Amino acid sequence: MSMSWEMEYKRRLKTADQALQCVQSGMRVYIQPGCAEPETLVEALMRRGPELREVEIVHMMTMGCAPYVAPEMAGHFRHNAMFIGGNVREAINDGRADYTPIYLSEIEQLFESGEMPIDVALIEVSPPDSHGFCSFGIGVDTTLTAAQCAKHTVAQINDNMPRTYGDSFIHVSDIDAFVESSRPLCALKRPQVTDLQVAIARHVASLIDDGSVLQTGIGGIPDAVLPMLMDRKDLGVHSELVTDGVIPLIEAGVITGARKNFKPRKIILGFALGTKHLFEFVDNNPIFEFHPTAYSNDPGLIARNDNMVAINSALQVDLTGQVCSDSIGNQFYSGIGGQVDFLRGASRSKGGKPIIAISSTAKHDTISRIVPVLDPGAGVVTSRGLVRYVVTEYGVAYLHGKSIRERAKALIEIAHPKFRAGLYEYCEKTKWLQSPKAASAAASRSAEYV
Repeated sequence: MSMSWEMEYKRRLKTADQALQCVQSGMRVYIQPGCAEPETLVEALMRRGPELREVEIVHMMTMGCAPYVAPEMAGHFRHNAMFIGGNVREAINDGRADYTPIYLSEIEQLFESGEMPIDVALIEVSPPDSHGFCSFGIGVDTTLTAAQCAKHTVAQINDNMPRTYGDSFIHVSDIDAFVESSRPLCALKRPQVTDLQVAIARHVASLIDDGSVLQTGIGGIPDAVLPMLMDRKDLGVHSELVTDGVIPLIEAGVITGARKNFKPRKIILGFALGTKHLFEFVDNNPIFEFHPTAYSNDPGLIARNDNMVAINSALQVDLTGQVCSDSIGNQFYSGIGGQVDFLRGASRSKGGKPIIAISSTAKHDTISRIVPVLDPGAGVVTSRGLVRYVVTEYGVAYLHGKSIRERAKALIEIAHPKFRAGLYEYCEKTKWLQSPKAASAAASRSAEYV
């Protein structure tokens, strides 16, 4: 049996240029996202580019380069983003690439149902073990399903890819071509945490109790929240991703998962975004259990965690509680991602807390993120009925079960002070509520007649 898979592996071992001959014009090519992007295969695909026409490239956010969206690649490649990263944002808003808004938990259904058939999947995995199984390492996400559904799967075999546990393996017999390439994985630099993000994080941390189960994303606010939890006990993690920020909490015995009632003592995730330190930490570490995002982001499974705390960010929140997270007006910026998956899951969790955490302003305090109405073209990612907690550096607004009048008042109280008068003015025009000044004047006039 051992000799069987080893012979199969050697027979399918190719150079990158040989392996990428399988890509033909008009095909749809899936590329593994995040820090697990198979850069050697992408480079070979670009060398093949001049021979190809109308190849669609599908993936979520990648940490490497994206040369296929360059203007000179028009007609050869067209990218379709399931979540927009900084390396493709300009191309999408210039009309040279596409954006498909979709819940992260539902992407794999497109592959499985044939609604979005995959011709070629380009993946990066660890070398096979003694049984012929390769690990997807830091990026199971939507890639395991894409590889299973693709007509042709090409694997970059990288000895820098860690071996991780969970539903994170693919056998040599299920891969059509192997390209050996030893190179560092794409890394995500840790953002510089600002004083503003620390102020927001302080309010978020106040909502997290001992035994809570966390979902956090990437960025300054999550990175600022995690260090504030060092005095908590028995935290758990069920998230679409983790970053380097979880390592100190695990090493300090804060994250143990001991109180988790769903998958106790395990960190459930779909992928890891971070540095080499994180990649080495998850290697052969049984506390981490990687799964496809259809599993990690399933709201029903998320809700099985009592005290689930989902922390997500946004670009704008209007006074009724509608949340825009994927666009700035009609300019697409990121994607729906897992925000709705986890907010829905946390809202159904016993003791759960779905949180939207944002700075009160943008562009050096010239623009309020809490607005009367969303900008024209801005998309509602999270509806007003789903939002519960909104947090800024000025405090916490709890919106669940609140009327429009109550919501508007609570959100204005956590808006930047320089914009509060304008927000009250809008509410007076819509007859939602009066500003404290106007209400005081009205009360004085009434007193004159008493």
